[in-house]
Amino acid sequence: MIALSSALRARAFAAGNRFNRPALFTKLMSTATDVENPLLQQEDLPKFKSIEPKDLTPAVNTLLEKLDSDFDQFETTVAAANGAVKYDQVLPELERMQFGLGYVWGIAGHLNGVKNGEELRTAYEENQPRVVQAMTKFSQSKPLYDALETIQKEWTDEEADFEVSQKKRAVEGSLLAMKLGGVGLEGDTKEKFNEMKMKLAELSTKFSNNVLDATKSFSLTVEDTASMEGVPESAKAMWANAHVMYLKSQDAKDDIPEMNPEAGPWRITHDMPSYIAAMQHLPDRSLREQIYRAYISRAAESAEEHNNVPLVYEILRLKQEMSQMLGFQNQAERSLASKMAPSVKSVEELSDLIREKALPAAERELAEITAFAREHGGEEYTEDNLEKLMPWDTTFWSERLKESKFDLTEEELRPYFALPNVLDGMFGLLERIFGVTVQEAEGAAEVWNPDVKFFKVFDAETDKHIASFYLDPFSRPEDKRGGAWMDVCIGKSEAVKRDVPVAYLTCNGSPPVGDKPSLMTFREVETLFHETGHGLQHMLTKANVGDVAGINGVEWDAVELPSQFMENWCYDRPTVYGFAKHWETGEPLPEEMFEKLKEQKIYGAGMMACRQLLFGQLDMELHSNYDPVAGASGEGETIFDVHRRMAEKYTPYSQPLPEDRFLCTFGHIFAGGYSAGYYSYKWAEVMSADAFGAFEDVGLDNEEEVAKVGRKFRDTVLSLGGGVPPMEVFKRFRGREPSPEALLRHNGLA
Repeated sequence: MIALSSALRARAFAAGNRFNRPALFTKLMSTATDVENPLLQQEDLPKFKSIEPKDLTPAVNTLLEKLDSDFDQFETTVAAANGAVKYDQVLPELERMQFGLGYVWGIAGHLNGVKNGEELRTAYEENQPRVVQAMTKFSQSKPLYDALETIQKEWTDEEADFEVSQKKRAVEGSLLAMKLGGVGLEGDTKEKFNEMKMKLAELSTKFSNNVLDATKSFSLTVEDTASMEGVPESAKAMWANAHVMYLKSQDAKDDIPEMNPEAGPWRITHDMPSYIAAMQHLPDRSLREQIYRAYISRAAESAEEHNNVPLVYEILRLKQEMSQMLGFQNQAERSLASKMAPSVKSVEELSDLIREKALPAAERELAEITAFAREHGGEEYTEDNLEKLMPWDTTFWSERLKESKFDLTEEELRPYFALPNVLDGMFGLLERIFGVTVQEAEGAAEVWNPDVKFFKVFDAETDKHIASFYLDPFSRPEDKRGGAWMDVCIGKSEAVKRDVPVAYLTCNGSPPVGDKPSLMTFREVETLFHETGHGLQHMLTKANVGDVAGINGVEWDAVELPSQFMENWCYDRPTVYGFAKHWETGEPLPEEMFEKLKEQKIYGAGMMACRQLLFGQLDMELHSNYDPVAGASGEGETIFDVHRRMAEKYTPYSQPLPEDRFLCTFGHIFAGGYSAGYYSYKWAEVMSADAFGAFEDVGLDNEEEVAKVGRKFRDTVLSLGGGVPPMEVFKRFRGREPSPEALLRHNGLA
């Protein structure tokens, strides 16, 4: 996933812009206090050891004052030119102008996700309206818009080299973003639009905080050893360790017992590794039900101070009204104006094409799981006692069926997926197919948590340092939001003289327990590869125009291509055997285990595809056809009615419970960048599967040819960024437009 950083990009013209681009150090400091403020020391990487929440407001004050003055002068100069302006007088100047604030607000947004606390929240929320207001001034500047239009008219439609193509795309993207940001509005309408924009930013932050707080508020302590019968050692160790860590955090006066995975007690939370392990492995149905029901009701009506229900209605209403102010019928149309997909209808057509293949498979899969549960689950699972599996049963029995089918458990695999080994193997893949080497650079950068590692990326041929990244791999439920994402720390930009892009790669994987390293689930391995794919597109860019370098300027429904592409390598023999070795003995993954792992790839593919289609079409329905005002007043469908209605089409075999409040935690669309865009996962998956097909075509065991295709992928998909339209990028790599055939084949649905 790509984080929708609430940070500035170097040119954050409108709501459609996604990434902060931190700045080159400039002489902004005017007082002794400013000089001492680590957020204003911008010549290098962020000073994470020194940065404190109290530093944010003084830094923002200094930077906003300078930015306001600089932009007023810029507008005066541009307006006085009477249209006689050149590209170099506009976009590069804006990048340089917005350096400092982008740097500071990017750090603030990042820490808000990985080191959340009351003091930082308060400072962030106090400054957010001021930052939004400052950026709105840019997005609605008529002199700036006129200057960009003048520059655009000077270019011909003739095919240009990459240097010119970057600039053309940057100007085109800026003009579109300004239109979507309200540059054409005037008077009371403009004022109301801007008020809504600030309110929307506030609501999105509150939504995310509510999910984090609601997730942290749940825990279930289990003391009955019988309830842990058959549970893997890793899960018991994780829960036992969580209990001990909780006691320590509470400053318990009594002696805190040693962690005992076999005897407990065990503390289960809604932190993702803990929750998934409970759903997969707890044999006690009543415990699973209790954990599940609490999970699906997070941040909902019962949460009181963490209630996201009214926020969802208000977010939907604001987006709808703002879109209509801009001349669109709804938020979905506004969203698609800057994406590859031409219409809501085209998204539905792709979804239904995949549904036609996936739904029959999903129904067969669930029927098989149900039959297995009735055969092995005892009296309570017989047909007389259970008409169908309940939601808290499906994952548990799916896991048991998978173990039975493939004679392979997740627990057997974990010892072969120690994080240090997985990283070594993944880095070996990057050298093999992309020609880059990765080296840990301990001590080269300050970090926000001891778990965080810093790495440098080098071109293998020249040994030149071309990029860097931070890796924050483990869950920390006390102050880190769930999920996994990539975000920008420093972007590549000639204007600000930054040639070494830096990324944040954030996961929430299984932490080390005792003397054992992090022993990953296979899904966690795939997630790490996924986020690395996002990072590679940011880090390996050849674009030097900041607005289109890396992921900047890439249409949202193409941005998941590199990330989903990277997941395919988790089933490639040379790649897997580059890291799959026992963490204690060093023995490689047994051959039969690898074969079973590959066989498992399409296990449950129908249900997984239908689930993703549901999320995508639920998102699109809420942002295209739904009336949030009627829903909030009780005169129309509620948002939860819409969820159930869409589930009837895409997951009819598994209807949500009446109390299901999934939408209250759907941060992708209510606190992130996927509003009317969640379909992007499937849209881009068509391209990513087809892209991997190019490697399959030459033979994955043909190292020489694989390397050639890999370099071509680097030189197109990973290098061109937003400087070339994504369809053109794909055609340069594949020689044609993408086909869904590879996706259906990879998922066993062809």
